[in-house]
Amino acid sequence: MSELFRLDNEVAVVIGGGGVLAGAMAEGLAAAGAKIAIVGRTQENADKRARAIEAMGHEAMGLQCDTTSKADLQRTLDDVVKRFGRVDVLMNAAGVNSATPFFDITEEEWHRILDIDLTGVFLACQVFAKAMIDTGGGSIINISSVSSGPPLSKVFTYGVAKAGVNQITQFLARELAPHKIRVNAIIPGFFPAEQNRKVLTPERVSSILTHTPMNRFGEADELVGAAVYLASRQASGFVTGAILRVDGGFGAMTI
Repeated sequence: MSELFRLDNEVAVVIGGGGVLAGAMAEGLAAAGAKIAIVGRTQENADKRARAIEAMGHEAMGLQCDTTSKADLQRTLDDVVKRFGRVDVLMNAAGVNSATPFFDITEEEWHRILDIDLTGVFLACQVFAKAMIDTGGGSIINISSVSSGPPLSKVFTYGVAKAGVNQITQFLARELAPHKIRVNAIIPGFFPAEQNRKVLTPERVSSILTHTPMNRFGEADELVGAAVYLASRQASGFVTGAILRVDGGFGAMTI
């Protein structure tokens, strides 16, 4: 891999790294040389991904965390620093989804999705950015969604949360730039994963592909390049506040 995209000896924390998409990006960061902390809702999923990365010949650890709890996130940071000494990259990729019709959405569902998909990003940025300031800067990569823009998806609460993630990204890009922390987001298009398989009916698949110029879904590995690029201070050192689309042209069809 070109030196421009090397992450040797850097430490990356991937929240939600037990999932399909974030797991692929975590493995890509590891292949670029980073030490990886996988943070998951369950210790089992986090350990499974960490072992897969270790089997590739890279350093990794798995941690369970309730990302809606600032205290739990602080404990997670402490554990990462104890093992690896610092944090250079934070990826916020935890997420839950639901296609409940608008009038059937309960307050419980509304708060659960917003807590995990939006509040968790806010809290993680608070906790980990403060640590990055103390060690001279870093990179935060938030995972947004095509559902954050025009309301073409039926996932109402998820779309609201991801629109908030975009706002957090651009606000913090300005707020943290003096501290040498770059804050960017990736907007994946439609990638079949655990959280959206239930809502991908044949009709929904047809609609998505109609609006996707490349006429296919994305593969998890196709997110790796964007993740490594935004993590690398050599490759993207003057990039902050960017919202990078990896969507097969979906965004070009919804302007």
